[in-house]
Amino acid sequence: MVWDATTWEMLKTGIWETLFMTFASSAISYLIGIPLGIFLVVADADGIRPMPVLQKMLGVVINLLRSIPFIILLILLIPFTRAIVGTTLGAKAIVPPLVVAAAPYIARMVESSFREVDAGVIEAAQSMGATTWQIIWKVLLPEAKPSLFVGAAISITTILGYSAMAGFVGGGGLGTIAINYGYYRYQTDMMLVTVVLLVIIVQIIQESWMKVSKITDKRIR
Repeated sequence: MVWDATTWEMLKTGIWETLFMTFASSAISYLIGIPLGIFLVVADADGIRPMPVLQKMLGVVINLLRSIPFIILLILLIPFTRAIVGTTLGAKAIVPPLVVAAAPYIARMVESSFREVDAGVIEAAQSMGATTWQIIWKVLLPEAKPSLFVGAAISITTILGYSAMAGFVGGGGLGTIAINYGYYRYQTDMMLVTVVLLVIIVQIIQESWMKVSKITDKRIR
């Protein structure tokens, strides 16, 4: 591989596209996943606003979406992606399937975080006459905050891994560079560089969110 200005520019573009795909889809997925996760907890048979039938139906849909491998989901959603963004190529075209894949995963992560909240705190809020919304906003969210940040570290790095797979369908980013040069052209040095860059990005994301989790965790102060 010739490491000239064009190559470095390609890597810079790949890093930008990877970050765009990861954080744009993460933001949208959390906007969808947090309400879904809240509903899974609140509407549980033992929740503060039981709606077990709807809760179970939503759980089934989430599990079905989570069970589809991302590379297959990418192909299945090609018509949907084209309808949303007008193309199936490039970084923007990968955001819709990333959201469809990540939102159910995030919903389960949020559900898990909320289930860690001490039931006694919720019961105390209920005994004081707090409404369902007040319990969610003033009890569940603050108490689950450290766990939610840990879940964010896991979820965002998982989405980053999904974005790398998008290279197989021309999604752009470091994944596309790794596949086009490292796999199809047998340029091992380019493959190694993209892997190292992905590892560095993962470590930065992981450490940043874990640090935020420790700062917000009242138990370790």
